[in-house]
Amino acid sequence: MTFANPLCALDKIHGKVAVVGSMNADYTVTTERLPKPGETVNGGPLQVLPGGKSGNQAAAAARIGAQVHMFGAVGSDSNAAFLLGKLNDAGVNTTHVRRVLGPSGTTVITVDASGENAIVYSPGSNARVSPEYIESERKALTNSSVLGLCLESPIETVTTAAQMCHAAGVKVLLNNSPFRPTLPEELVAAADVLLVNEHEMAQLLNIDEPADGNWDSFDWNFALDRMREYGFDQAIVTLGGDGSVVLDSTADEPIQRIYPVRIKAVDTTGCGDSFMGTVLAGLASDLSLSDSAQLASYVSAYAAMSYGAQASYGNASQIREAFSAK
Repeated sequence: MTFANPLCALDKIHGKVAVVGSMNADYTVTTERLPKPGETVNGGPLQVLPGGKSGNQAAAAARIGAQVHMFGAVGSDSNAAFLLGKLNDAGVNTTHVRRVLGPSGTTVITVDASGENAIVYSPGSNARVSPEYIESERKALTNSSVLGLCLESPIETVTTAAQMCHAAGVKVLLNNSPFRPTLPEELVAAADVLLVNEHEMAQLLNIDEPADGNWDSFDWNFALDRMREYGFDQAIVTLGGDGSVVLDSTADEPIQRIYPVRIKAVDTTGCGDSFMGTVLAGLASDLSLSDSAQLASYVSAYAAMSYGAQASYGNASQIREAFSAK
């Protein structure tokens, strides 16, 4: 690691980030436990919070200091102004977001007492983010240092954005979420870094998970080789509350274990997106992949300490203050 104190990396965040993808209104309710199939449980007051994987990633990157431009579509409903307003409040530039007729994207989220959640996604306007729209925004997209992509947008749109930016020398970070067990060859060829969790990695690379569930005893050299065979020289594998592993065949240390920041989780909604957003901000600011992942552990831990996705994200000073004694 470059930084003796990973929080010092917050001082380096300044780079240009483009994010293409989803913005959703999250209809969130808390319960003592998640319902079983066919079961009704009592919940607390319904909250409407800003979300969408891509919107979350953009907000997280902007809050810690990156210059972020959002690309995507919102609908003609009241949620459109709400979503754009919240992104603007986070410091995200939304001037390139398209407005279309119909509903904006939405999610229905149930959060239990331990912070675990269950999510149902309705794409709405996110399904109408087209390759033609991406082509029309070529100049703005290729003016960034890093592009962030997830799979809540049509796959042909994601591929078009990746190819355009990769050809222009923009680093492309792909979050394979919602998970697809196979990715188009064209997308893999155009993406520079892959972000997945441990279960997604195992499925994507067709490898067995450790029988005892202990990922610290897993053969990460084998995973590194399989990841390179699949087409990625760089990847981050997140391990939920156990941190992450950086697989980077371009680095002096190709495998780096990133240990978690221990906190009492209130709501894990959007924590993975805050991790992704931080990595985008780090890479755009010339941090290494491992330093970006280490900083992301702190930013995502901060997000888990309160409710909502974007609503739980902190700025640099808030994150420093929360963990300065840890």
